[in-house]
Amino acid sequence: MYQYAVYLENISFSYENHVIIKNLSLRARPGEHIGIVGDSGCGKSTILKILAGLYKPDSGTAVIAGEHSPEKIRKQVALVMQNNSLFPMSIRDNITCGHTISDEIVWAACQNASLTKWIENLPNGLDTNVGERGNQVSGGQAQRIQIARALCKDAPVILLDEPVSALDQDTGHSVLDALCKLTDGRTVIHVTHHQETLDDSYTVYRMEGGKMVRG
Repeated sequence: MYQYAVYLENISFSYENHVIIKNLSLRARPGEHIGIVGDSGCGKSTILKILAGLYKPDSGTAVIAGEHSPEKIRKQVALVMQNNSLFPMSIRDNITCGHTISDEIVWAACQNASLTKWIENLPNGLDTNVGERGNQVSGGQAQRIQIARALCKDAPVILLDEPVSALDQDTGHSVLDALCKLTDGRTVIHVTHHQETLDDSYTVYRMEGGKMVRG
């Protein structure tokens, strides 16, 4: 199993006695890109939370980047969510998440996330507060801040949950460009309703009835 960056074997998960995932298996080698598509409520986001170490499966084996425990798995993954997952703090704090990271690394992440020009034009720069739930920044800016956060974490496994679904077309393209820089050379699991957002680098699976089939 250690030849895989992502190894799920016969995973099952229930919530309030409702079976969401049953005997699901998934493999991804280092650097491989996997797309998971399916309708709402099919279990896509649950799979992502198991991969992120946020949920522990009821049964089965989950090994991510060689780690078994959720606490250690969380250090090996970076998650970019569909919704605005920002804290009511500064741009800098949202990127570093309280870790000591040099300005050089933070600005490099901002450059790769297409944030530099916007931040440089803010009166307080990186120390600008994003507001409650990020309500002082646009959806595209919030997504790019999440991407800069993931770039700074430099995790080997990237998890994407509908990262451009709520954005307009022009903003979506700029976020996709930033995502390309984030995912280059890394293992990626991308869940989406929209298969057309997945390029030819992805092996696509479809979630149906709590199971996964080759899409």
